[in-house]
Amino acid sequence: MEFVTPEGFRVDGRRPMEEIVEEREERLIPWSSIVNEFGTVVRYMAELIRTLLNFVDGMRQIRGELGAVAKADGSAFFEMGNTKVIAAVYGPREVDNRSQQISDKALVRCEYTMANFSTGDRVRKPKGDRRSTEISLVIRQTMEACILTHLMPRSQIDIFVQVLQADGGTRSACINAATLALADAGIPMHDLVTSCSAGYLHNTPLLDLNYFEDSAGGPDVTLGILPKSDKVTLLQMDAKLPMDVFENVMQLAIEGCKAIANYIREVLLENTKKLEHLRGQ
Repeated sequence: MEFVTPEGFRVDGRRPMEEIVEEREERLIPWSSIVNEFGTVVRYMAELIRTLLNFVDGMRQIRGELGAVAKADGSAFFEMGNTKVIAAVYGPREVDNRSQQISDKALVRCEYTMANFSTGDRVRKPKGDRRSTEISLVIRQTMEACILTHLMPRSQIDIFVQVLQADGGTRSACINAATLALADAGIPMHDLVTSCSAGYLHNTPLLDLNYFEDSAGGPDVTLGILPKSDKVTLLQMDAKLPMDVFENVMQLAIEGCKAIANYIREVLLENTKKLEHLRGQ
């Protein structure tokens, strides 16, 4: 089966970047009709930037939103194509179990779950299964690399992520959602850690694999980076790749991570503008 047609279409209908950008630009509100409205110029520019960033070599459409859980210290909803994730952060606060308290830094805990309705499989998964435990550990280690834990000794930060709908790239979506939630909670960080996957199918490097492409059996890479320093915080591979192919796939994943980082900064900037406007009223 072909995963990329001769015309450049992927199995989920993703088209070349240029065509999508032109179509999205046509749907944007005309400049002349919004220039007199407070704040809409900022939103217009943010939407235009997101249009240009969301489709780096075939990336699925991404969307982020802060404040998804009202009672959490920080929360976010993040969407990558048909994969939808919600994250909530609590803390820093006093450590529940004093025996786990760390004297010189904060204790970071993470819990990953998948909603029973998130996939087509209706078999109830037990809480704390091996896969969930592994992904919880991966997310915790990735987020610890960006959090300034030494500024919050003897405290605890809890990160909860739940997959509401799964269509490939759930680990990356969870990391991106957790980054937004940590920023929403005001947790100090070195940088925004972002994640994206890339794969190699039928001699073609592909960015941001969906479930169908991910389960086709080709090698894929899940990457997490700190974009400003280019420090790698997560790198997972499930198959071997020739070095030249690996470099191409890695570069594609890095470009995806940096595009997501730029998008997340725009989401945070827009949220800051809204808060400033509300405080000024």
